[in-house]
Amino acid sequence: MSSDFELSDNERERYLRQILIFGSEGQESLKKSHVFIAGCGGLGSPIALYLAAAGVGTLTIVDQDVVVLSNLNRQLLHWSDDIGRVKVSSGEEKLRSLNPEISIRATHASITSESVPVLAKDADIIVDAVDSMETRMILNSYSVRYKIPFVHGAVHGLKGQMMVVIPYSTACLRCFIHHPLRYPVVPVLGVTAGIIGLMEANEVIKIITGFGTVPAGRLILWDGEHARLENLQVRRDPLCPVCGRSESSE
Repeated sequence: MSSDFELSDNERERYLRQILIFGSEGQESLKKSHVFIAGCGGLGSPIALYLAAAGVGTLTIVDQDVVVLSNLNRQLLHWSDDIGRVKVSSGEEKLRSLNPEISIRATHASITSESVPVLAKDADIIVDAVDSMETRMILNSYSVRYKIPFVHGAVHGLKGQMMVVIPYSTACLRCFIHHPLRYPVVPVLGVTAGIIGLMEANEVIKIITGFGTVPAGRLILWDGEHARLENLQVRRDPLCPVCGRSESSE
């Protein structure tokens, strides 16, 4: 009896170029996977587009905003005609058109400590595509509590960062971010969000397929102004209020 996740002839043709990289088993792993993307904006757009194109079976996308004109320099899921629309509805429309083979769960909601267990239920990976450090810390805590891999990304101007958190194996965000900075309006060049978002999507695909080496616990820093990339090891803080306790004490 064939598996529900066995690739169809159409899927084999659609994903041919990447099946050549990690094989049919890797593609079937993508088809089985469920990725939760927090945010449908500058980071969320490239993340969602490339995960949808790669054939991730289920994408859950959550965002509480509507499209405004100032979004359009970087949020490529949304076009001029979408101004005033709920972002997740605009994004869902584009993603379904791009790849009708996958499932898109689009939810217009805010992410809180109370809502995230419901919104991210059954997700295999949590992806950070928000611009609020408070929301990032909620996602980080949820990831650690339920031992779900967490892919973090953030941008500011021409600079950005990306990190993969594997709970209880690597540092979490709280290990090294103690006093989050707050900006009334975050400056962002669109290509910076694209670069960091694609880095995040790349690591999600590698985690799912098992292909390559995931830089877990390393902070990848991108400086677009000077075209510099740094890769820094982040040590786990034994006194971290989120992950400092041993796994066995959870």
